Amino acid sequence: MTNSKDSVMKFSILIPTWNNLEYLKLCVDSIEKNSTYKHQILIYVNDGSDGTLEWVEKSGYEYVASSENVGVCYALNALRGLVKTDYIAFANDDMYVLPKWDFYLWEEIERLGHNRFFISSTLLQPRPFYCRSVIAPADFGDSTANFKEQELLENYNNFEHRDWYGSTWPLNVVHRHMWDLVGGYSTEFSPGMYSDPDFSAKLYMAGVRYFRGLSKSRVYHFEARSTGRVKKNKGSRQFLMKWGITSNTFVSTILKRGESIEGEYNEEPNGKKLKSKMLKNKIKRAISGFKSCGAARNLFDL
Repeated sequence: MTNSKDSVMKFSILIPTWNNLEYLKLCVDSIEKNSTYKHQILIYVNDGSDGTLEWVEKSGYEYVASSENVGVCYALNALRGLVKTDYIAFANDDMYVLPKWDFYLWEEIERLGHNRFFISSTLLQPRPFYCRSVIAPADFGDSTANFKEQELLENYNNFEHRDWYGSTWPLNVVHRHMWDLVGGYSTEFSPGMYSDPDFSAKLYMAGVRYFRGLSKSRVYHFEARSTGRVKKNKGSRQFLMKWGITSNTFVSTILKRGESIEGEYNEEPNGKKLKSKMLKNKIKRAISGFKSCGAARNLFDL
């Protein structure tokens, strides 16, 4: 751990992994090298037959393991029982944290002075991406084999960006009390498609209104997707039936994901856009043909 100011662990970092050993090694190594503070690293090993389980056991990190892939939701919830700090961070195994990533998150947490928040680091990704919250393309390699680590470390701060609204994706941090209040990640979304916006929606329903992405806290994301190897849940439809609105309406209109924060943080949704989208959402839900499952709880039936 470099530049550690404090021997007390700040975050418990949950890392689900599924036979991505080389990425996992790099991810953990970056946490050890590039963090300002000490953290608890917790790993969930799905399957692990590629040598992951053996490596984790020898490395001495705390872990939970299963003989098959149980998906991200069960993995995260299983790791909750090992958490020793007040703050839970969720990182994908194909992420490389950059220097002072944790310093800026911790600085923001201390500035807020309350636990009703969900804050994220800003991702750099090698390929073009649709959401403005992500710095992309920022190509320093799309695999461990062609990763340009030194070049990334020399240039990651050269990309202009602002803080942004709408924290949903990892790397993110939440207080353990808020995690427990909403029950962690929803296992009905297993193996995990749309579990991220669902977790944000649960926090929103619990009264959280501060969903901020920090530009200064940066993380490189390889986008080494595991989703192509699993049978995906129909997360988009599940979200619509559960909340009464589409995931897109929630993240783009209520959370305003990707919009730059200018001046003071404004927690209010984009009212004009929301009004125009609500009727479309109701029609879309009706067409889905699942009204017999019971009425969804609308995010604005508060």
